Amino acid sequence: MTIGAGITVQNGDLVVLGTKILSEVHDNIVLTPAGGAGLMNGAFIGVKSERGGSHNVFPVGKLQDLRFMCTFRFKLWWMTQRMGSYGRDIPFETQFLLVEGRDGSHFDSNGSDKPAQYTVFLPILEGAFRAVLQGNSNDELEICLESGDPAVDSFQGTHIVFVGAGPDPFEVITNAVKTVERHMGTFSHREKKKMPDMLNWFGWCTWDAFYTNVTSEGVKQGLESLEKGGIPPKFVIIDDGWQSVAMDQNEISCQTDSTANFANRLTHIKENHKFQKDGKEGFRVEDPDHGLAHIVTEIKQKHNTKYVYVWHAITGYWGGVTPNTPTLNHYHPTIHYPISSPSIKRNEQCICLDSITSNGLGLVDPDRVFTFYNELHSYLASAGVDGVKVDVQNVLETLGKGNGGRVELARKYQRALEDSIGKNFRDNGIVACMSHNTDNLYSSKKTAIVRASDDFWPKEPASHTIHIASVSYNTVFLGEFMQPDWDMFHSVHPMAEYHAAARAVGGCAIYVSDKPGNHDFNLLKKLVLPDGSTLRAKLPGRPTKDCLFCDPTRDGKSVLKIWNLNECNGVIGAFNCQGAGWCKIGKKNLIHDEQPGIVTGVIRANDVDYISRVSDPDWDGDVIIFSHLKGEVTYLPKNVSLPITLNSREYEVFTVIPIKKLSNGVSIAPIGLLRMFNSGGAIKEITYESDQISAVGLKVRGAGTVGIYSSVRPKRVLVGGNEVEFEYGECNGLVEFELEVRIEELYLWDVRVEF
Repeated sequence: MTIGAGITVQNGDLVVLGTKILSEVHDNIVLTPAGGAGLMNGAFIGVKSERGGSHNVFPVGKLQDLRFMCTFRFKLWWMTQRMGSYGRDIPFETQFLLVEGRDGSHFDSNGSDKPAQYTVFLPILEGAFRAVLQGNSNDELEICLESGDPAVDSFQGTHIVFVGAGPDPFEVITNAVKTVERHMGTFSHREKKKMPDMLNWFGWCTWDAFYTNVTSEGVKQGLESLEKGGIPPKFVIIDDGWQSVAMDQNEISCQTDSTANFANRLTHIKENHKFQKDGKEGFRVEDPDHGLAHIVTEIKQKHNTKYVYVWHAITGYWGGVTPNTPTLNHYHPTIHYPISSPSIKRNEQCICLDSITSNGLGLVDPDRVFTFYNELHSYLASAGVDGVKVDVQNVLETLGKGNGGRVELARKYQRALEDSIGKNFRDNGIVACMSHNTDNLYSSKKTAIVRASDDFWPKEPASHTIHIASVSYNTVFLGEFMQPDWDMFHSVHPMAEYHAAARAVGGCAIYVSDKPGNHDFNLLKKLVLPDGSTLRAKLPGRPTKDCLFCDPTRDGKSVLKIWNLNECNGVIGAFNCQGAGWCKIGKKNLIHDEQPGIVTGVIRANDVDYISRVSDPDWDGDVIIFSHLKGEVTYLPKNVSLPITLNSREYEVFTVIPIKKLSNGVSIAPIGLLRMFNSGGAIKEITYESDQISAVGLKVRGAGTVGIYSSVRPKRVLVGGNEVEFEYGECNGLVEFELEVRIEELYLWDVRVEF
């Protein structure tokens, strides 16, 4: 039967665009065509079943000998990637699956794209149930359908997995998520959401600097320390440690190195004594001017910080809200004991959840949770706070029993949270964290930033290459819902440059968690302009097409390439991530190769998947490649590739600039600020003139050395209407000149190059 244009079930096979994706499809599997305009090749998978129950597993069909990439939850809180070719390779808790519909490379011997076909599987929410994918030993793709509440045991089962297909993987995924958006009506695509302005500025987070020992004095020290080095943070996140919390009697403390005490509960919505002016432990200052407002006011007035965010858990604190407390009783908190999904238990044993399960969690009544958020957020807003980082979000899935199930509980909390954010923080000031389940993703209409992976772990050597791979592959899925946040890092660290280069191509906020006095300002100046702004790329950074189905952490040969777009060019980060990965047996990150070898690959213009969107209509495919570390300028004709070689834990950043050929025969390609990781992010606009004199006009942001490729030496270069000195390299065509520092924020220089 034909379900949609290109999707059929033929003789027991699921055939997509002429390619068999699944074989031996079970008779109880039903397909329903996707309704509405937009995606032609799309259908929903459902199941016919007389079974009831709050947890069911249904086999669909066999996946064999086709490469796939999936993202699955290896922890309750976080996803990571897995690659394979058979159904048995698909892990529990797979929330996104992309299958390559044919064998072989994406490219022919000349570097040109071959016809390709990609199929995406999106397990979604239906009613009170959530679907995920998994594989079994017979190579069957299975659907796990779960409500999280034994009392919620009846399901319809007609629209539980969406299948979409097409020739470009990124467009297939985007179109698929947009089709599901129209079908469900419970979430919004990233493109519809308001992005908080803090994304465009450099920031500092208190977490690694102080952990829960953070104080108002420590916050001031951190800002002063960075400011003295000429890198002023324009946003600060006051992480865990500012709230009023305590353990109930008879609770068992649970606190490991560099963590909070998971047994603590919120005892008051206002700050603790460390953030009160002249505060003393055991005493509460009632004057609001002497509360959190005193430090927020000083931060903004003395340090010109634009945005202050603070941390809180979605349930108030790790252990929730303390019951039977006069200031909190009207939220009707009651103790609930988390119950984890069987699939999560198979992937990880979580110390944090074990503690919360042992002690219970004080859950605010879902019908009172908007009041809780609104009173908390209105107090913060009155103190000058601009937004919140809302953590521990996935804990809600363990609290569905007695609350209508996990989906219903998450949806109530997300709706209340977003309503409160909209009412109290004018710039959509929220960062979602520890929230990698589809209960949250498919219930978020406004939240625009999501942490992209497990934490930056400064003391775990195995984690750093894993971190870069995970954020990029997770972004393939998460980036359709929100702008992924690739987390803070340390500017002084053996892997600092590696992390910094990744943030430069990630399209994410750039922020550090340095201890006061422990900074590498030379490194930070490759990311941050003198006014505290950053050259943020336009899109979520994702692996290039030819990396989608390779495993750059385990296969011993693949380079991870991450692509993004600027206004007028593209950028590619290349990383050797080999040597460490998540061990499905040990259930943790492990170094599996102490001395991973050299990896080789190539850079192509079409690695930047949407490069044609920022080039002229008459662009012929030729580009200039500028390498950040080597400082080399390479003219790359259409379909020609540039070889790259990276040693263990090495990286390189390449700016990819479409070449414009002027009417007088001159070829030109503005590169940008040569000392910045994302050089091309400084070029905001290009205009071409050829009436009386051939000239190129540029809008350039920032200060430092500007580079422009030109096939001939220009007659002159003007900045702000004034002619300036420049250097020209006859061997590489590189024009170089300087831009001075301006006081004005986000200043755009008018640059004119005449020939």
